[in-house]
Amino acid sequence: MLQIEVVYATAEQQWLLAVEVPLGATLREAVRLSGIAEQVPGLDVEACPLGIFGKVVSDAVQQTVAEGDRIELYRPLLIDPKEVRKQRADKVARVFKKAKR
Repeated sequence: MLQIEVVYATAEQQWLLAVEVPLGATLREAVRLSGIAEQVPGLDVEACPLGIFGKVVSDAVQQTVAEGDRIELYRPLLIDPKEVRKQRADKVARVFKKAKR
């Protein structure tokens, strides 16, 4: 058996579960075994992108877990970070333009 952690966070709450999984378990299997889906309403563990220690794993169905891994479930982005920066820059530009008048 391997000791791992499964983590998920929303803006309001964080979940960190210590889980024991069998040797050879994949990331998706480990997430299912953690029971996090029952603790987080509306969380679709089959569709969530997964990562290990902040690095996204492209094939979570094939990737096996290792002792001490921290499996992270990622939420979808609500807005593109580039778009947020662009909007912020546009707002600052408008303020400076208005101040020059």
